[in-house]
Amino acid sequence: MDPFTERTPRVVSAVKLLRGAERKKAGRFLAEGANSVTAALATGRVEELFFTDEAGARYGELIAGATAAGVRVSPITERAARSLSDTVTPPGLVAVCGLLDVPLGQALGGSPRLLAVPVSVSEPGNAGTVIRVADAVGADAAILAGDSVDPHNGKCVRSSAGSVFHLPIARERDVALVLEQITAAGVQILATAADGEVDLDDADELLARPTAWLFGNEAHGLDPAIAAGADHRVRIPIHGRAESLNLATAAAICLYASARVQHRQDRPTT
Repeated sequence: MDPFTERTPRVVSAVKLLRGAERKKAGRFLAEGANSVTAALATGRVEELFFTDEAGARYGELIAGATAAGVRVSPITERAARSLSDTVTPPGLVAVCGLLDVPLGQALGGSPRLLAVPVSVSEPGNAGTVIRVADAVGADAAILAGDSVDPHNGKCVRSSAGSVFHLPIARERDVALVLEQITAAGVQILATAADGEVDLDDADELLARPTAWLFGNEAHGLDPAIAAGADHRVRIPIHGRAESLNLATAAAICLYASARVQHRQDRPTT
């Protein structure tokens, strides 16, 4: 079978998925690279897998597994791979997948104990990193609230290193509704704030409870009105001379702090 070119209809259709409006219309998105494709295959979301000769030689076992699972696999030219990618050096391995976000109610089902809630996060790399951290600490879901980036954005998917496929991800523009439903699910809401009344170092008793962490926009932080709607505002102590922490770093510190306390609480006592 000759490799598909950038003019092959199936490649042309897939290239359109680089645009958010087309992803929403088609109900599909692209995941590229071994980490993302492996995670997508494990969840059964892959509809078609494109690969170059070089990727075929490097990831032969992965491609064989996709074939065995009934996924359509299609060789493509290097030029076609470049058209399917928004990176400078495409990996030559691209999967067409079904959209993965779930309704807010589904993300909050099953008595969640730890939730990551980025609010109006516009940088896809940051959103993907927060999702990756949430996955690493064992959070129950990530909820992108407000005017946040599409989790199916290529940079977001790559930054998550496959984690977008590992935990429920919900999107809801109405932040008030998100806070209302989190509270209704029996989960306390903590907001990161430089002037928070609670110091993270002294918050273990608080962190033992089911918790949703609100993280604000990269440039402006959390809207004061949204932060005021949280049950508590928590500051991360800075002992050195750094003025502040970026979004992804703050999210990692807070989520790991909660996970540490909750997991310690789960250990059997002797």
